[in-house]
Amino acid sequence: MSANVFTPENYFVETEPYYQAVGNEVEIFLAAYEQALPVLLKGPTGCGKTRFMEYMAWRLKRPLITVSCHDDLTASDLVGRYLVKGGETVWVDGPLTRAVRHGAICYLDEIVEARKDTMVVIHPLADDRRVLPIEKLGELVQADGQFNLSISYNPGYQSVLKDLKPSTRQRFIALEFTYPNEDLEANIVAKETEVDPAIAEKLVRFANMTRNLKGSGLDEGASTRLLVHTAKLIQSNIHPVEACRTAIAQTLTDDEEMLAAINELSSSLF
Repeated sequence: MSANVFTPENYFVETEPYYQAVGNEVEIFLAAYEQALPVLLKGPTGCGKTRFMEYMAWRLKRPLITVSCHDDLTASDLVGRYLVKGGETVWVDGPLTRAVRHGAICYLDEIVEARKDTMVVIHPLADDRRVLPIEKLGELVQADGQFNLSISYNPGYQSVLKDLKPSTRQRFIALEFTYPNEDLEANIVAKETEVDPAIAEKLVRFANMTRNLKGSGLDEGASTRLLVHTAKLIQSNIHPVEACRTAIAQTLTDDEEMLAAINELSSSLF
């Protein structure tokens, strides 16, 4: 038996998300969607990849099913499995299968964190076949014409063991995301939080200082997301130095010397 109750309307992005384009990523994604091409988003954490996907789902008026990948995520988690419900064994579709059947956008965030067997089911969806094999049902599900597969990863943070293989990468078109230029990033922070524009500009300068430390004590610098968090604390009357300490410095490192250095940077600005 099958017990698949899926209501696509629950996955629509009803309100336009705030997204400020950095380049021509919107136009490229629209073209890829029109041509039924899968999309790979690559870039550092917190630079707007997920927000971009929410914006594109809103713009295309398609349901968005997001899966945050992790070490224990298996192909069965994506495709589906048999479960016992009410004394009966029923088949329940996974998020990827639901998206394929109903023409949703499926966004697999940080795909390289998932187990390797997930690639087996992704590959036939990411080429001309656009089919999803469900071995346990003996079924090949043809993707709905409006289905889109998008994945993301952070190439600067992955080890060699967790990189995307060429056989996977070359099935996708790739959009590279990075942090916006200073003026645009300050505008994003101010727009998102209503913080004073002068504060937003200082936060962006501080972020760039931390980004320059990548590879010299930090794995990653402060992301735009962290700047938004910091600005929200400041809007709630937390002193900027304290906000930078708790929302940025403490999230970037546990090393005492590096913490002291980052806190000195924020103190010099605020």
